[in-house]
Amino acid sequence: MKIKITPLNFATAFFLFLFVYTWIYGAAVTGPKYPHLSGAISLIFLLFAFVVSFMDIMFRNFFPDTKKLWLIELSFITLAAIIFLIVK
Repeated sequence: MKIKITPLNFATAFFLFLFVYTWIYGAAVTGPKYPHLSGAISLIFLLFAFVVSFMDIMFRNFFPDTKKLWLIELSFITLAAIIFLIVK
């Protein structure tokens, strides 16, 4: 299997880092720490990592060309960020 570096790989690594960090150090959201919620928040980051990894696999199957794959995945990340900011 040929390994391709893609933007969603970086996103998966970022979510896995957040999972480990919140699992070890807990979650603090602008002020107090939430020790009772840090396990749930870290599991949410793990779920995000699995979903992003699954999306990466799906995009790789649909777009075999690396240049087009990067364009589609960056567009997907941008669209997800815009929707997140609109909903927030």
